[in-house]
Amino acid sequence: MPMIEILAILSAGAAAGMRIGLPLLMIGILQGDQLWSQMPVLSRISPHILIGLLTSWSLFELFASKKLIGQRIVQHVHLFLSPVVGALMGLSVASATQTPSWLVALIGGLLALVFQLVLVGWFYRLRGLPIWAVFMQDVLCITLVFFAVDAPRKGGLIALVLLWLAILSAKYWYSWYKGDRKR
Repeated sequence: MPMIEILAILSAGAAAGMRIGLPLLMIGILQGDQLWSQMPVLSRISPHILIGLLTSWSLFELFASKKLIGQRIVQHVHLFLSPVVGALMGLSVASATQTPSWLVALIGGLLALVFQLVLVGWFYRLRGLPIWAVFMQDVLCITLVFFAVDAPRKGGLIALVLLWLAILSAKYWYSWYKGDRKR
């Protein structure tokens, strides 16, 4: 598997770890007339229905995530669906590869799950995400989708930096849990 494809899969998986509807909607729009024809599950659904559903969910994600109860609802839905969307996103950006599709789906899905677990952890640790963090999440999601399609090196490197930050977060939580809970 060429390095560029791995970086594109990482970028797409990271975007799916932050939002669900927005990356799928953007990938469909960026594909032009094909509209999700390359995605395994979504190719069987009418594009008109998909555009309606994904637009509605994307708007709900964008507006509901600004309030605490909306964040809670979005976090629960994302926790269960982010691995699936990460796998679909990974398959959509690496559709012309010789790599087994199960490996591509596994990489994208696991990265999306890791990012979603980190977001859920910060949500419960801080008792809600601050509004600046939610806006940053939206901007990063959109940026990662564009980079996954047009500049996979940049998107993959951003995804790797975010993965590094996720590992640092886990280390911070572990030390906080083991005794230093005053932070």
